[in-house]
Amino acid sequence: MELENMMNHKLKFVLLASLLPFTVSAAQELTPWYIGGGLGVNNYEPNCDLKTTKVCGEDDPYAWDIFAGYMFNDYFGIELGYRNLGRAEWTDYSNKLNDLGVKGTTLGLVGVWPIANNWSLSVEAGAMNYLISNNKQWGSEYYSDSGIAPYFGTGIGYNFTENLKLQAKYRRYENLDEDKWGTFEGESNYWGLELSYRFGNTVTAAPVVAAVIAAAPVDSDNDGVYDDKDQCPATPATHKVDSVGCTIYENVKTKEDVGSIQFANDSAVVKPVFYKDIERLANYLNKNPEFTVEIAGHASHVGKPEYNMVLSDKRAAAVAKILVDKYGISQSRVTSKGYGETQPLVAGDSKEAYAANRRIEAVVTTTTKQPVLK
Repeated sequence: MELENMMNHKLKFVLLASLLPFTVSAAQELTPWYIGGGLGVNNYEPNCDLKTTKVCGEDDPYAWDIFAGYMFNDYFGIELGYRNLGRAEWTDYSNKLNDLGVKGTTLGLVGVWPIANNWSLSVEAGAMNYLISNNKQWGSEYYSDSGIAPYFGTGIGYNFTENLKLQAKYRRYENLDEDKWGTFEGESNYWGLELSYRFGNTVTAAPVVAAVIAAAPVDSDNDGVYDDKDQCPATPATHKVDSVGCTIYENVKTKEDVGSIQFANDSAVVKPVFYKDIERLANYLNKNPEFTVEIAGHASHVGKPEYNMVLSDKRAAAVAKILVDKYGISQSRVTSKGYGETQPLVAGDSKEAYAANRRIEAVVTTTTKQPVLK
């Protein structure tokens, strides 16, 4: 397995080295996609100079837009957006208030010329699929029309980072005409600020080259985990290790011989003569307070198996009770379980076999750890 992993890493190294020119080139480029939004003011003209204008009203000139674009290269791209050019008011000679606004989608081409110290100049041109609406006389009369209007613009931008750019923009919209009802024919001028974010990032070529030409990974202690991830160097080769190269340990269970604690037939009463053996187990547990013990009860196969299972459980519980009540071992460290006649110590149907199998065993679980070997 170690040899196979090493060969795979060497193959990756060769492939990376062969792709070095492409890797460096790609690492130095931003993605072509960007998004952004803008806020500014717009002035319709000639809303105050229309032949129908009697009194020029108070405009709501605030305009906004959102957009997304794709750069074919560092200098040329295409942009799709949605723009709201604000509203203008005037009173006509019929003494009716006109409240007109323009909004719609745009599609245009953009050109960018970088200049010194993160500054750049831009120009753009495109068309707006607009909806022009006039909520005349506070909405009691409504007139609308749609059309295609050309626009062009220019701007100056500053890159705070490779991704984030702030631009001051001017745009001119031509032929914003409401021909259906004849309420407006004009143009507009927009001034505002736009913030855009270009996806991706740039990195210098040096880290890419260093990463590619770095030496193949090494497993110094031959445990299957390479040195760059190995948190336990010099692990013995015979030990199983985890994902960071450290030896895996397991707790060891040991059986503690408490002597020949045996029971009379059909009895779960511990004879006083066996208390010394239970005391010896208690002393062992007191010296090792981190250890726990399971008292396992057993029975001979005289009688019904179901009854013997219950009887063996009672025998185990009797010894566990003595450990807790007489010798002060914590109840949390002592468990008991009956195994009936399923684990005979001596096979056969002799009296000696029956006597030997009517017993208990103590199984101690220690916190002693030993390494898991391969």
